[in-house]
Amino acid sequence: MKIDVLTLFPAMFAGPLDESIIMRARKAGLLDLKIHQLRDWTHDRHKTVDDRPFGGGPGMLMKPEPLFEAVESLKRASTKVILLSPSGRKFTQAVARELAEQKDLLLVTGHYEGFDERVRAGLADDELSIGDYVLTNGALPAMVVIDAVTRLLPGVLGDDDSSRDESFSPGLPGLEYPQYTRPADFRGMKVPEVLMNGHHAEIEKWRAEQAKLRTKEQRPDLLK
Repeated sequence: MKIDVLTLFPAMFAGPLDESIIMRARKAGLLDLKIHQLRDWTHDRHKTVDDRPFGGGPGMLMKPEPLFEAVESLKRASTKVILLSPSGRKFTQAVARELAEQKDLLLVTGHYEGFDERVRAGLADDELSIGDYVLTNGALPAMVVIDAVTRLLPGVLGDDDSSRDESFSPGLPGLEYPQYTRPADFRGMKVPEVLMNGHHAEIEKWRAEQAKLRTKEQRPDLLK
């Protein structure tokens, strides 16, 4: 998969995307990731990307000219252009799986008071929000999307079954069941006996029950 990111803060991406699974995916050629500075598509000496909103109001809006030029320069026939902003549809594991099926993504990150509306109307194929809160810019949401999507690409996790029974997965419409490792008894806290008896049908039944119970207690909204 190829992912391009258009941002005013390229340096923010250097640490998180150069570590762990994302780094390994990039080195293995499973993810082609490029970070682009939006100001490279401006034409004035101040590299202006924002201006005051018509009609008045606080803050500044991102201008359409550099955004249109940048997207038109980077976009390919197979590219899906996604805006990151608080007004987008909620980013979920299901959306991550949907995006993992794409060949090319172009993530456009917002800043200031957001985008000129013509950017939404004329450029975006989709608009995503990672939650009902506001951040200083779209760099962190873009990293969240990249991480969630990349780990779903074939070969990235090593064992593709690793993402099958996670929280919010298609076969587990809620939270993941509790899991344990060695030692079997740690400070008096013991691993449930069912997990150590080797009876796979009983284990699967216990896990399904526990997943439903945990979801009911912590995220009842997912059961509706």
